[in-house]
Amino acid sequence: MRDHDFPAPQRRGRGKSRFDDDEPHFLKRGRPQPALADPDAEPDTEDRWSSWDQAVHGPEPHPAWLVTELAARDTELGVLKTGKEADVHLVRRAVPGTDRDCLLAAKRYRDAEHRLFHRDAGYLEGRRVRRSREMRAMTGRTAFGRQMIAGQWAAAEFAALSRLWEIGAASGRIAVPYPVQLLGTELMLEFVGDAEAGEAAPRLAQVRPTGAELRDLWEQMVEALVVLARAGYAHGDLSPYNLLVHAGRLVMIDLPQVVDVVANPQGGEFLARDVRVVAAWFTARGLPAATTDPGSLTESLSREAGLR
Repeated sequence: MRDHDFPAPQRRGRGKSRFDDDEPHFLKRGRPQPALADPDAEPDTEDRWSSWDQAVHGPEPHPAWLVTELAARDTELGVLKTGKEADVHLVRRAVPGTDRDCLLAAKRYRDAEHRLFHRDAGYLEGRRVRRSREMRAMTGRTAFGRQMIAGQWAAAEFAALSRLWEIGAASGRIAVPYPVQLLGTELMLEFVGDAEAGEAAPRLAQVRPTGAELRDLWEQMVEALVVLARAGYAHGDLSPYNLLVHAGRLVMIDLPQVVDVVANPQGGEFLARDVRVVAAWFTARGLPAATTDPGSLTESLSREAGLR
């Protein structure tokens, strides 16, 4: 949708601890540095100039909380999550000498020397590049090709989040983090969680909803899946680990492997798998199997996506 090829930003070191699937925690790298008083001074070691002017921007109008001033500095606060394909860092963007600041989640996809998505060939079906050299490199998994694939993951996630954000803003039927900007293989997103404490919202897998709360979350899940299907998407890797629960709202995250269910020959299979995984979780938490029946829901979503 907006697949721009920018050079990847310089990577920074990160803590050695890993993000635990059962007990996520925020890894501090020291307290945020104080704002610099001189707007013309170079950023300190933990700071960098805002990259807003170099990046592809998210949907307009931009949210009021977002800092877009070019005088802003980005300060690294720590690692929110580490993974096989990307690391997510907490960044504070602030304008020195003012009260203008916001928290962002910077998702940085690994470079060509690191392992990419498991079985990534299936996800990439239906995505094409125009130049045959690039297509051959991607198919052959050369170093250049792997870097291109990493860029495709970031661009695909940015494009999907942009579209879903606009749909959600208009209908309220799906919640995703606002995609702030895309620069190479770095995707900056709205931080979802407690901004005061710098703590990310819990994933669905870590909450224990019961009764009306459980049913409400399931209804939100179905609404979100319908929105995805009508937009022609399957999440591709949907599970309780890439759904956040924030202020009673289900927030969908991690969409780099988003699948075009029509263009991808395996689109229907990805859609069905997404449904099976989340339906099994809700059934295990106590919802009646008749409510979460994956067969009937998959059939309904397939019709919404135009597969039936």
